[in-house]
Amino acid sequence: MKKIELLSPAGTMESLKAAIHAGCDAVYLAGKFFGARSYAGNFDNDELKEAVTYAHLYGVKVYVTVNTIVYEREVKAFLKYIDFLVSIHVDALIIQDLGMMDFIRKIYPDLELHASTQMNVHNLEGVQFLEKIGVKRVVLARETNIETIKKIKKNTNIELEVFGHGALCISYSGNCYMSYFIGGRSGNRGTCAQCCRQDYDLLDNNKIINKNKYILSTKDLNTLYHISEFIESGIDSLKIEGRMKRPEYVYLVTSIYRKAIDSYYNHQKFSPLEETKKLQKLFSRDFTKGFLFNEENKDFISSFRPNHKGTYLGKVIKVNKNSFDIKLEDDLSIKDGIRIIQNEDVGFTITKMVKKENKVQKAYKGDIVTLYSKEQVTKDAKVYKTTDSIQIEEMKEKINQKKRISISGKIILKRNEKVMLEISDGKRVIQLQSNKKVELSKNHPLTKDIVYDKINSLGNTIYEFKELKIDMDNQIFFSLSDLKELRRKGIDLLNQKRLERKNVEKKDYFIDVKDYPQEKNYNLYLSTVKHNLDEKFNTIYVENDIYNIIKDQRKVKRLPRIMDEYRKEDKVLVSELGSLLKYKHCYTDFDLNVTNSYTVAFLHSLGVDRITLSYELKSKDVEDIINAYHERYHKHPNVEVIVQGKIEAMITKYDFFEDYNVKDKIYLKDKYQNKFEIKKEKNYNIIYHYKRINDQTDYFNLGVNNIRIEEEI
Repeated sequence: MKKIELLSPAGTMESLKAAIHAGCDAVYLAGKFFGARSYAGNFDNDELKEAVTYAHLYGVKVYVTVNTIVYEREVKAFLKYIDFLVSIHVDALIIQDLGMMDFIRKIYPDLELHASTQMNVHNLEGVQFLEKIGVKRVVLARETNIETIKKIKKNTNIELEVFGHGALCISYSGNCYMSYFIGGRSGNRGTCAQCCRQDYDLLDNNKIINKNKYILSTKDLNTLYHISEFIESGIDSLKIEGRMKRPEYVYLVTSIYRKAIDSYYNHQKFSPLEETKKLQKLFSRDFTKGFLFNEENKDFISSFRPNHKGTYLGKVIKVNKNSFDIKLEDDLSIKDGIRIIQNEDVGFTITKMVKKENKVQKAYKGDIVTLYSKEQVTKDAKVYKTTDSIQIEEMKEKINQKKRISISGKIILKRNEKVMLEISDGKRVIQLQSNKKVELSKNHPLTKDIVYDKINSLGNTIYEFKELKIDMDNQIFFSLSDLKELRRKGIDLLNQKRLERKNVEKKDYFIDVKDYPQEKNYNLYLSTVKHNLDEKFNTIYVENDIYNIIKDQRKVKRLPRIMDEYRKEDKVLVSELGSLLKYKHCYTDFDLNVTNSYTVAFLHSLGVDRITLSYELKSKDVEDIINAYHERYHKHPNVEVIVQGKIEAMITKYDFFEDYNVKDKIYLKDKYQNKFEIKKEKNYNIIYHYKRINDQTDYFNLGVNNIRIEEEI
């Protein structure tokens, strides 16, 4: 069985080193642009080059996320950036944008491409589609369960990457527009404002039905209890989330999953409970096994608070004027951070602690201690430790302990011959000889200890000799400085060998697209029965439940955004990649996130007859797409823009209706009193934005063939 890859996040160079020293097999990171975590530290071009070199020396792969949707005005810069990434020999690119994926695949056919989780690939057909177009790996949607993954693995030859630990989105990735429509910060562009971590009321018939307010805030994923099932499913890569986390977090999580994976393959005991306690100290919102392992709906959300919870420390047993007493349920040290849970939470770092009237630096489980706070504290309030200073210092110390690569060596020193040095890292062998010959010693002959010391002095390199054989004559002389130079050259050559990568050949871009006539079509999305359909509409999009009721030749069936099964259909509007494999001459909906002319061309080349552009485009962006398409392909595209209707701001597998035992329409209400309607579909919930689209732009004048109006729901 091929060993599963452990893939770690790197938001900064410090985190990259932490991941490598903790034992990851690969890292994923981003440059300053086009990555879906714009608020991570990320890497400029010089830092990217340094990061790739550092990782490759350790035998660690580097995957670069270029997984935002790309606007037409950005394409030139995007492609220049791709050329740079190819030139520094990154191991793979993680892509969301379909048009950019197709373009890169054509100009760099040997470059490894991974389909981002932002593509929302959640079924076998979606994976088969990406395999067909040449993608090497798919990062599956985090909602995909283990049974589906096993089915996909059995029926494809593509690599599968799955998130195994870290923060979760409540929305299917790539299908959340909430942040964009509320504040202009697009999750598809790497600038998500995390609306899901805000507090909301849940209304049923205008009555608030939720006790805890953070009802969109998910727990963190933890699969330590399921490592054997994870590996045995055939998944190729276990991915840790956390490009915005500090190096200590990256180190600890990586080291624990390294231990878990190695324990499985080596048939050794592993304690998920013990290791999870360490993780809880550092960061958690409570843990879930996720929909990956079929978590119950009610155990998926951390509705009490949206941030780090910490570990339970005890409760306040006495309140004094400027202090309070607590009986400890865990050890506590000066510099630890705590949070007191009460009407107004109090959080601070411990700077003074008293036990039995004596100041102490550390106290232990079972001790009663006095802590000091400027804020009012309530008796019986629960206290949590949010920072373990000893744990943090231990992580920092381990990160600073440079990881060493074991090598073996052999040196031969024979009189009147040049010195021969051989170094091997187990895969590569370096052989070189000195410029000068070994001489007869007149006064102070070399000894094996001296030779060993000079060759074994590897200083700040990443290597250490596990074995160094010395074959030498007696009574010989060879300059110590020349010995050191020989060692230096040998290590340099080994570095070069470890960094060697095959150059990726660049080819020309080509694509064959159909020329569509320029038209002016009015289309209607209909979600409820309407008997008198206006004759001005050219197409009527209808949902599953009213498809058989509407008797109209203009109707097109709008398929769900999450597909569990495919049936034979004539005319369909599709929303996910599996449908592109199953249906020819279909129409595509807004949630394929089409934002540039390359994506329009790619979809048309597949046989898609009508393409709905992204919700997130402005009229100038639409005009740019049409003009670029004309200029590049000398043909006219058939695109659609939604100009009126409700906005599907988010879709989620989490079921509000099940969790709160409600049946009809319910609403989220934010702190500004805005109401977001929630609608139940067969296998997911839709959250609608509180505002409707009402775009008065004359898109026909810009070259758009179709505008869509959506009925009030």
